[in-house]
Amino acid sequence: MLTDWLYIGLFFVIAMLLPAAAITIAGILAPKKPNPIKNTTYECGIETVGETWIQFKVQYYIYALVFLVFDVETVFLYPWAVAFGQLTLFAVLEGILFILILVSGLIYAWRKGALQWV
Repeated sequence: MLTDWLYIGLFFVIAMLLPAAAITIAGILAPKKPNPIKNTTYECGIETVGETWIQFKVQYYIYALVFLVFDVETVFLYPWAVAFGQLTLFAVLEGILFILILVSGLIYAWRKGALQWV
C-alpha cells in the first residue's frame, strides 16, 4: 500500500523537477546579448504609428469558444462511434442523450447570435 503512494509521490517530484531543470538549464545556456532592437516589441516588422491598442469584440472569443467546445466534444464521440456495434442499449441511449445536449447547446448559441461573424 505504501509503495503505491511512493510511486505517486515520486511521479509528482519528477513532474515538478523536470520542467524546473529545463528552465534553469535554458536560462544558463541561453545567449545574453541584449540590445535596443532585440528588446523592442515585434509587430509584423513594421513600426507602429499612433495608438496600438485595439479592442476586439467579445463576439470573436465566444465564436472561438463555441467552435472549440463542439470540436472537442466530437472527439469524445469517436470511440463511441467505433464501438457502436458492441454497445448495449444503455450506452446507445447515453450517446443519444450526449448528442441531444450538444444539439441543444448549438441551438442556444445560435439563438443568442454567438455564431454570427459580424
